Amino acid sequence: MTKERWQDIVEKIKDNFSIEEHSQKHLDEAGGLDIDYIIFKGPLGKMKLEFISKPVILDKKTKYSNRIGAQIEIEYVYSQTEKSFKLKVFKWDEAIGDWQEIEARGFNF
Repeated sequence: MTKERWQDIVEKIKDNFSIEEHSQKHLDEAGGLDIDYIIFKGPLGKMKLEFISKPVILDKKTKYSNRIGAQIEIEYVYSQTEKSFKLKVFKWDEAIGDWQEIEARGFNF
């Protein structure tokens, strides 16, 4: 999934379905996550798509001591230029009142 492909999907959704919400949020965890999401009424009911962009992990440094009971600390080194992308698809479940993730591999976007 690329940013360009995500934009194409969003445009198709806007052309064909009723949009409830389209927004972005930024989380500072894991080197900085950018989440772009859209909520719409689709043929399966209320749906939510999330496009997640995060920095690529370049290195993982483990800091530890040989003493008994000492804690292990893991430090990640994130890329400043390279990003990885992930698409998550959710369907609203009326019975439990929460989003249920759908395996996105079966969709042909």
